[in-house]
Amino acid sequence: MTPAALGLAMGQHAKTGPSTAAAPLTPADMERIGTVDDRYQSYNIEMIEVTGGEFWAPYGPEGAVATNSALLQYRPPLDLANRRLRTLAAALGPAYVRVSGTWANNTYFPDADETATEPPAGFTGVLTRRQWQGVVDFAHAVDAEIVTSFAIGPGTRDEVGAWTPDQALSRVAYTRELGGSIAAAEFMNEPNAAAMGGAPPGYSAAAFGADFRRFREFAARVLPDMVVLGPGSVGETAGVSIHAAGVEGFIPTRHLLAASRPATVDAFSYHHYGALSLRCAALAESAAGGEDTGAQALSTTSPDDALSEQWLRRTDETLAFYRPLRDEFAPSAPFWNTETAEAACGGNPWAATFLDTFRYLDQLGRLAKQEVRVVAHNTLAASDYGLLDETTLLPRPNYWGALLWRKLMGTTVLESGVPQPGRHVYAHNLRGTPGGVAVLVINTDMDSSLTLSIPTAGERYTLSSDRPRSTSVRLNGTELALDVAGALPELHGVPTPAGDVDFASATITFLALPEAANQACR
Repeated sequence: MTPAALGLAMGQHAKTGPSTAAAPLTPADMERIGTVDDRYQSYNIEMIEVTGGEFWAPYGPEGAVATNSALLQYRPPLDLANRRLRTLAAALGPAYVRVSGTWANNTYFPDADETATEPPAGFTGVLTRRQWQGVVDFAHAVDAEIVTSFAIGPGTRDEVGAWTPDQALSRVAYTRELGGSIAAAEFMNEPNAAAMGGAPPGYSAAAFGADFRRFREFAARVLPDMVVLGPGSVGETAGVSIHAAGVEGFIPTRHLLAASRPATVDAFSYHHYGALSLRCAALAESAAGGEDTGAQALSTTSPDDALSEQWLRRTDETLAFYRPLRDEFAPSAPFWNTETAEAACGGNPWAATFLDTFRYLDQLGRLAKQEVRVVAHNTLAASDYGLLDETTLLPRPNYWGALLWRKLMGTTVLESGVPQPGRHVYAHNLRGTPGGVAVLVINTDMDSSLTLSIPTAGERYTLSSDRPRSTSVRLNGTELALDVAGALPELHGVPTPAGDVDFASATITFLALPEAANQACR
């Protein structure tokens, strides 16, 4: 290997400037600060992908969105038996697969003797029994447990407008008939955006509270082992709330939780998007009436900001909004982030590039330190934010980052001892190696390298790209791709001796330190 090739393999490139003074890593002494679910890194398959229907339309040339009326485009049902899809999903297992989304709120599930091709009154879509069987079979094949939500629209109501569990019971019974199970569920998708989500006209916090108490009783009776998630709200942060911005129809999460008492959740779920995508930014501006409101602020994002601390900390700001609500209404419940991605409404064009892998992995690192037990990325294989390209099902850069996380980062969360901001260094136990430590080093600086002093030898796995907005990514200098047979490559680390180690600008590195001798990782 030539000196130039060796430098590339170690994540070095021409833009790397002088590094700052070496910060010490002491893996043996890193304290345990929490744990995450073994299925911590999970993903969504939207209900509309399973049934087929209108989802976010592809961008035009250079990311253009023609008109607001062209935001959605029909797509056929996702082939959950596809060999490549199953192979790549299985490599991320064990995981949770969440089948939900806005469309799930009004999707009809037929009885065994029905042949429903059109939704009955009060519903907008149909989930066939064969399609749900595909979900159960997929989950079995890829070591995933099912997370979902249930229909709550006008078609599920009795004569006085109360929610009835008939639809939920039918799907639960069929799941069991197939030998499957539902590990966790939210009552409905994004209840604070109920008006947008197809709830009955005039749906209120009081209506949700009554519905949720019925759902909680149903779950206790029919699904006693299922984790009841909620509320599953979206669009609220410590800095700005869509409701406070005056967007019509939004219900504050506090009102939802207060109205639900005395019923509560087993895990406090929420959704996080740092911004709206270009598809929906114009809609937010229109809803705000041209005024400088929180709705517009939430829609602001740019690829130029994608490595900034201001952008990356938005995940903290959302969690900070929900933490006092969790502490007040469900103090013993862990957090689940059941839907997240670069931006809502399908993601921006750069969500499919290496630029977003910094956010993807930084978010996993941040949330693991803050009582978040599960993070479900939206989506596995749909729109620009999918881990896989929706047409070819080939891995995007975020998928390769996800694969390395799954390979190396265990469930014991450690304090790395390297302070932020400016340095994004996270540590977990090294998966499958008692006493070993895995360290994730994300250098978001475009001009300077970062140096850490490491007391023990190990292996490094450095992700880099010629251009941050490229859809290709290299591991230790070798471009990552499936082989001609469609198989995943072996992910090998580069031996790294003890001492000062440089991490080049705009790179992401996992360090495997099997000889760390950390007692918390035994």
